[in-house]
Amino acid sequence: MLSELGFILITTFIAIVSCSTLSRALLHPSSVSHNVSRSSYFLTTNELWFNQTLDHYSHYDHRKFKQRYYEFMDYFRTPDGPMFMIICGEGPCNGIANDYINVLAKRFEAGVVSLEHRYYGKSAPFDSLATKNLKYLSSKQALLDLAAFRQHYQESLNVKFNMSSGGNENPWFFFGISYAGALSAWFRLKFPHLTCGGLASSAVVRAVYEFSEFDKQIGESAGQECKAALQETNKLLELGLKVNNKAVKSLFNATEFDVDADFLYLTADAAVMAFQYGNQDKLCVPLVEAKKNGSDLVETFSKYVREYCMRIWGLRVRSYNRKHLRNTVVTGDSAYRLWWFQTCTELGYFQVAPKNDSVRSQQINTDFHLDLCKSLFGEGVYPKVDATNLYYGGDRLTATKIIFTNGSQDPWRHASKQNSSHEMPSYIIKCHNCGHGIDLRGCPQSPMVIEGKSNDCSLVDEVNKVRQQMVENIDLWLSQCRNPTRNSI
Repeated sequence: MLSELGFILITTFIAIVSCSTLSRALLHPSSVSHNVSRSSYFLTTNELWFNQTLDHYSHYDHRKFKQRYYEFMDYFRTPDGPMFMIICGEGPCNGIANDYINVLAKRFEAGVVSLEHRYYGKSAPFDSLATKNLKYLSSKQALLDLAAFRQHYQESLNVKFNMSSGGNENPWFFFGISYAGALSAWFRLKFPHLTCGGLASSAVVRAVYEFSEFDKQIGESAGQECKAALQETNKLLELGLKVNNKAVKSLFNATEFDVDADFLYLTADAAVMAFQYGNQDKLCVPLVEAKKNGSDLVETFSKYVREYCMRIWGLRVRSYNRKHLRNTVVTGDSAYRLWWFQTCTELGYFQVAPKNDSVRSQQINTDFHLDLCKSLFGEGVYPKVDATNLYYGGDRLTATKIIFTNGSQDPWRHASKQNSSHEMPSYIIKCHNCGHGIDLRGCPQSPMVIEGKSNDCSLVDEVNKVRQQMVENIDLWLSQCRNPTRNSI
């Protein structure tokens, strides 16, 4: 999930939620287009603070921590307009991004608030990220954070607009992408009385221990020629590491790696970024051409990694180096350690190589992930994915009024809910460059596209058709909140 993390940092909250990595690179403001001022990428960057409970499950621990949030009320119809909650995910939340939610907020005359996830960014409860201090980092605590904040903010609206707190509440709607998309779905599941509905974009609601479907989707999205070129490149990389280790790593500005499997995880994620964010031509066109011409595949691939993944999309070598990931000091790169803790304890998403026809190295297996978890957090750390799926329901969760959306080329869709029903419509947006968070981010998904415009999607009508369905569902569910007799929660 690190490439999604990278995405979050590269655009400094380019995504509504951030965003999975879910792969590992975090986006930087420098990665956005130079044709648009940086301020155009945010509706607001004005930081606000909420005193949040550290442990929602304790009856005696009353400690609090400062949790960062943002508000944007320019479109809000006073006093009874809807409130849109944008959930920040596994990375710093540095503002409210000017993506497709801005378009939706205008249409529905909604206020927008966004809460940073506990531990990430500036919402750190402790100065040290030692394993013992991470015990309060979980999706369950995060959901209760959202509930507490939502109640607090609604009470502030009641006071501001002199509304009764007995039932005259604003209708709320929750949004999230990736892990935050899962939080959006889970919030509606656990707190249906606090939100009229949720949009779960590329929502990874199914915790997965051995996620081999991830690599299989990369192969399918690449197509036969590019897949074959990637597979040959990986074989050459593995051979090169045996023959001239430092020389190979230097091509990727990655000589700091002591563990070869960590380096191979970086190169696997670099390939993933092309497909996950709608930029596969940046990788496949030169790589296939190099294979046909008999050119150096490793050099061609390393050029793609340096020029696109690192320079534009924010891939960071140190975020894959376990020596750096062991650092317990709170820094701007702490999100990588934090996300590994969440995957190593409750979510999994171990992107293992399939036994046959794998695109990534076979060294990226289950043992690699378990060893990394042990190396970072000590003995006894293990992803309890069965317990997570039992608690939330996985991709068989039973709830109402949740919209699920996924891009056809996104490998993370295999951890999402792809079966559609009347109460929980699910849409697969099909196009050549439809990746992670396509419905809210537009095309490509990185670097950031203002207002998530769909102009550069290979099939614009496919994106716009799903967006129209989203608007119709949001409109219906908000109206049912205002008039509960039309339908139950």
